[in-house]
Amino acid sequence: MNQTLNIKFVFLILISLLFLGLNSIFCKLALSNNYIDAFSFTFFRLFFGAITLLLIYFYKSKKISILPKSNWLSSFMLFLYAICFSYSFLDINAGFGTLLLFAVVQMVMLAFSLFHKEKINLQKIIGIFLALFGLIYLLYPKESFEVSLFHAFLMIIAGIAWAVYTILGKKSSDSLYNTMDNFIKSLVFVGIFYILYLPENSFISQNGLLLAFISGSLTSAIGYVLWYEILPKLQYITAGVIQLFVPIISIIISIIFLNESLSTTLFLSTIIIFTGIILTIFSK
Repeated sequence: MNQTLNIKFVFLILISLLFLGLNSIFCKLALSNNYIDAFSFTFFRLFFGAITLLLIYFYKSKKISILPKSNWLSSFMLFLYAICFSYSFLDINAGFGTLLLFAVVQMVMLAFSLFHKEKINLQKIIGIFLALFGLIYLLYPKESFEVSLFHAFLMIIAGIAWAVYTILGKKSSDSLYNTMDNFIKSLVFVGIFYILYLPENSFISQNGLLLAFISGSLTSAIGYVLWYEILPKLQYITAGVIQLFVPIISIIISIIFLNESLSTTLFLSTIIIFTGIILTIFSK
């Protein structure tokens, strides 16, 4: 029975990580082909996610319940992650952007785990520092590897927001309800952003709307429910480290389907970070 539960748990982790990786691919595919603008993609991604989760929750519970005083911080973090995520991909490759995103997530969650005094042995420490070294190597300025610092900064903000969203998810007792509530309330912040900044040159095509729908309804809505289901069973540091598998997934898919190049810098940093992940996960 325990073995069956473990297999199911690992399967849920793999599916949720795959969905997290596909979010980068769908976003980059939509923006790089000018199917949709960054703001509209963010709005429809969160909107379709909210509608999907509302329907699922209503089907299961036969009611809709929104608590006006709870989940506002996690909802804001979901919005902040989603908006920075979209705008950063205007000038960042899917593989590099995803690697930067989840490397930042790991660092934030490492700091949080140390604050909570989680037990960390020597092998895990070596693995963490190896993964961080891979990130430093990736971002260190090189003539052969150029990156927009502004868009990289946006992705760093997205990484911090996602890390906080993940940390808050550790306390979730009802993953479906909390994720639904987060998506619905995140639309309030999308509206505030629109009023404050009035994004110009908005455009929507059928392909852009379809990619936003898939990203919102499937890889975001369902993926985040699975992620909130998994989180209470993981240490903060473990939850942070396993997310570094996501960039590996995104890099492979982006090379195959988006024709992105695999530079020496990206390849070596991926190997270093992946080695760090393996050391951390398989430590006692």
